[in-house]
Amino acid sequence: MMSNIPNGAEEAVDFSVIADLFLSYGSLSSPSFFDGRMVAALGLDTEEDDVDATDEWFREVCIILGVESPRSREDAALILGWRSQAKEQLSAEQMDYEPLLPDELFSLSERAEALKSWASGFSEVIDDHGRSADWSEALTEALDAMKEISQLDLDEGIGEDAETEADLIALTEHVRITALTLYIENHPGQPHVLDDGNGNDSSAEPPQIH
Repeated sequence: MMSNIPNGAEEAVDFSVIADLFLSYGSLSSPSFFDGRMVAALGLDTEEDDVDATDEWFREVCIILGVESPRSREDAALILGWRSQAKEQLSAEQMDYEPLLPDELFSLSERAEALKSWASGFSEVIDDHGRSADWSEALTEALDAMKEISQLDLDEGIGEDAETEADLIALTEHVRITALTLYIENHPGQPHVLDDGNGNDSSAEPPQIH
């Protein structure tokens, strides 16, 4: 039961905040992986009553942290705030959703690994759910590209240069737009993001990391 748990965190939730939360519980799991899973689930969920889905998410994070319940109300609020912030951003007119990924203070290698993890979590949920015949061709192609991102070979590392950073930024934008597109196609009435206004498909195949 979560009736006595706050609805969300008071401050914006970013990668470092969730990474610190995980580490404080001794968890070395990737926050980005679970953010990808969460966002895919939000995109697929069409139920107006979000209580059950929120409870399920809360329990899943507690399992990740190795506890039955968070140590404090503040931690509980942070977990719930993580999800509510993503949902609000996905449904906002501004389309300002951002995946939970490390910022420029982290190395390009760390950022690439986190992006791969995010795409892996997202693709895992899509695979488990299955694709809908009603989804657009653009979304289907974007999901194929997401799968490719989840399978990036980073074992030998990547270059720490401007070209690599530009590729990483482009891949991150592809991930962001794909998440928004999935949400919008399953929640009619939200802004359409597949066309940039010039007839160009914003879900085009992303570049590779060099």
